[in-house]
Amino acid sequence: MPPTTSIDHTAELSALNAALGAHASAFAVEWIAACESSNTELLGRDLPGDERLHVLVVDRQLAGRGRRGREWQSFDGGSLTFSVQWRLPPAGTAPQGLSLVVGLAVARALEDSGVSGVQLKWPNDVLVHGRKIAGILIELVARQGRTAAAVIGIGINLRLPEGVRIPGQAAVTDLRHELGDGAPDRAGLLAAILSQLRGLLETYAAAGFGALRGAWEQRNAFADLPVRISGDAGSACGACIGVDDDGALLLHTEQGARRILSGDVSLRPMPGGQA
Repeated sequence: MPPTTSIDHTAELSALNAALGAHASAFAVEWIAACESSNTELLGRDLPGDERLHVLVVDRQLAGRGRRGREWQSFDGGSLTFSVQWRLPPAGTAPQGLSLVVGLAVARALEDSGVSGVQLKWPNDVLVHGRKIAGILIELVARQGRTAAAVIGIGINLRLPEGVRIPGQAAVTDLRHELGDGAPDRAGLLAAILSQLRGLLETYAAAGFGALRGAWEQRNAFADLPVRISGDAGSACGACIGVDDDGALLLHTEQGARRILSGDVSLRPMPGGQA
């Protein structure tokens, strides 16, 4: 693996702290050049049990991971890839709907940056006019004597190489395509996402996903459209009628309403639906 200290990120960290302002102390941020996966790196660390959000930003992942074992590609200077460790609420159970909360934070940060047409695809993709711009991977970690935590991986396309094709993705976009010269730099975008994420996680911890459900529904990419859900347990077709207070997808099928839990499933539009 290439050394992770060959690039000086002092300027970007300084710009990040300046953009975070008074909230900078709520985060512990490390920015490195390369590692196998930012999620894998954080999962393997015994981080302090404080209240800060611990953030690892990586210029290039050598073995980035997406859902269902897929590879997440990152590009030097063309991606913003980072992971956040968040301590789960002590009285909480399984973090139902957490990936949707994270997606909402990314969506709001992109909207605040000037991106229009931002949509959310259940359970963990962020789209712009139907094209994927960001993905999320959440993994849980529990160590003896420590509060359970979630490691939240986020990857955002900033400037994809010309003509790049990403396996499993028929349509992608990036921030350069959407905003041109008006796109924020990495530090500015990261600050916007972290600020949104911190606020939404506080709401989620206090009131659950139900408190944020309406905001997610407003950006539902497949609202009322015919979709096919496929996974290890089989497949189902129906109309996407939203999500419930636990973050489960609600599907209207010929057999009636069906509740799809977050997990190893994929959602695809049916012919005639939105691409």
